[in-house]
Amino acid sequence: MSAEENILVVPRSVFDRLGSFEGLSFEPQHYMPTLLDPACNLFLPRGAAENDPTHKQLIPYLVIRHGDRVLCYTRGKSGGEARLHARMSIGIGGHINDGDTQAAHFDDAAYFRAVERELHEELEIPGGYRQRIAALLNDDSNDVGRVHLGVVHLIDVDTPDIRPREDAISDLRFLSAGELAPLRERLESWSQICLDALARLLRA
Repeated sequence: MSAEENILVVPRSVFDRLGSFEGLSFEPQHYMPTLLDPACNLFLPRGAAENDPTHKQLIPYLVIRHGDRVLCYTRGKSGGEARLHARMSIGIGGHINDGDTQAAHFDDAAYFRAVERELHEELEIPGGYRQRIAALLNDDSNDVGRVHLGVVHLIDVDTPDIRPREDAISDLRFLSAGELAPLRERLESWSQICLDALARLLRA
């Protein structure tokens, strides 16, 4: 049996001290230096972290844009979070584990290496791209959200010819805000939050 995955978390108390919020915060620069300070994060076994609201799992949530359209897909059953299966999403997300660092804690350089790993594990991107952190996302309204804190990255790609590398990503397509609006109720909660503020998010 393989060893349990250890994933990156920050104490909920650190998030509260910085200023907890619901929905999106467009001031990631206020939060990220502390969240990525090795003194303020640690790794916990995933099984324990998934049921521990005293810690927030730090999750890069990558919104892929080409022109005025964003990537949308349906989560397959092989995805790691069973509570999100069959939901549509406009964010590529994943846990950061201790394989992304050789240290006991995690710094900003290790974080951005983990983001690149996650992006290329999930998608084949044949052209160039640029990325930036656009917002933080918190949703304490449900069991999934209470133990996660999203870091929303905006990824601008040069070509829409993006292909999935995992079968957890299906029905992949680029859609405009107008095309996404009728699909809102089919989206996972984080994607609903991003869609509701999409115009601002894409300008961030």
